[in-house]
Amino acid sequence: MNKATLTLDPASAEREAALVRMKRIALGLLLGAAVLYALATVLGHQHPGWHYLAAFAEAAMVGAVADWFAVVALFRHPLGLRIPHTAIIPTNKARIGRNLANFICNNFLGTPQVLAKVREFDAASRLAGWLANPRHAEQLAEHLSAAARYLLSTLDDERVRHFLRSTVLAKLEQLDVSALAGEMLALLTAERRHQALLDELLRQLAALLEDEGIQEKVAEIVASELRVLRVIGLDAVAGRIATRKLISALGTLTAEMGAEPDHPLRLRFDDFMAHSIERLREDPALRQRGRELQSEWLRHPALAQYLHGLWDQLLQWLQADLQRSESTLRARVAEGARTLGQRLQGDAAMREWINAQLMQAAPKWIERYREDIRAYIVARVDAWQTEELTTELERNIGRDLQFVRINGTLVGGLIGLLIHTLTVALGG
Repeated sequence: MNKATLTLDPASAEREAALVRMKRIALGLLLGAAVLYALATVLGHQHPGWHYLAAFAEAAMVGAVADWFAVVALFRHPLGLRIPHTAIIPTNKARIGRNLANFICNNFLGTPQVLAKVREFDAASRLAGWLANPRHAEQLAEHLSAAARYLLSTLDDERVRHFLRSTVLAKLEQLDVSALAGEMLALLTAERRHQALLDELLRQLAALLEDEGIQEKVAEIVASELRVLRVIGLDAVAGRIATRKLISALGTLTAEMGAEPDHPLRLRFDDFMAHSIERLREDPALRQRGRELQSEWLRHPALAQYLHGLWDQLLQWLQADLQRSESTLRARVAEGARTLGQRLQGDAAMREWINAQLMQAAPKWIERYREDIRAYIVARVDAWQTEELTTELERNIGRDLQFVRINGTLVGGLIGLLIHTLTVALGG
């Protein structure tokens, strides 16, 4: 016993010692009752009072032995005799595991009980209060930074770089660029959104031509093309006049197109966009050319070098920032957590929404994990060595069961004394 006790943790060793003490007390009472019975039997002829003590001791021994049998029968066969309905716990280990699992799941993990606790817990308010505390926000940021530093140290490996490069390039190669471009254009042109883009382009072009420097440059270009007028010195004048006319015509065109949704140029622009979308989606030659350009671009060594350099620069910047005591990322995370907590504290509707989502999702998770817990308890008890299970249960509840033996000894003795007293009183 002592040798086994040395291997126990302090709490288990203390329970084991308490069990041993209580067993000795119960056994001591039984032996005391036996000594008293022997003494009272020998001295019974000297005084009638010894008969009362003998009756007490006899009944006490019966009670002590009966309760010893009952307590021992829970854990093992008394005296090694395979009496029916003894060694109850080892014999019924599987059933005990199922019953224990059902008891815990039905009484502690039932959906109504857990939902009541979730509702009472008020997770949104607790989360808001926790995050709003600057110390907690700093702790969260520090934990996330530590996790990020570890993750970055593991990612700084050539095998990871190769995997990411190959994965990114493989994903890019799977893209149908032409079809994707067609879909994007279709989205941009839905409900004639592209017309607003056309208006903006015309306005920007008009503003650009109104700039004096640009006008001078345009005038010079126009003048350089008028070689015939250069002889008589009118090329510059003609350039400026042509430029003014160009700007005026563009202003007039912009005004007309702004006033007429069905202006011919707008309709032509609609047709151009629709035709472009159709070609990107359906034209085999255009799509094939797009795939060839895409493949050529992806296989270019410069792209792989760019991705490699970009990954290295990103890792180096993140690692350098997270190593600093005044990390920008850590400060941003802490500030974000604190701000989120403060906003949640001031927004009752949002807290109510969070709690409502938890209450809505909880039943599904409760049902799922309750059955997992039930199965785990059953499997754990079933896999437990029978002797180990019996010893552990006896160590935890055996001390209290020894009080059954002690009480049986004392109560049995008192009942025996009472019966003997009544027998004498009735003339027995």
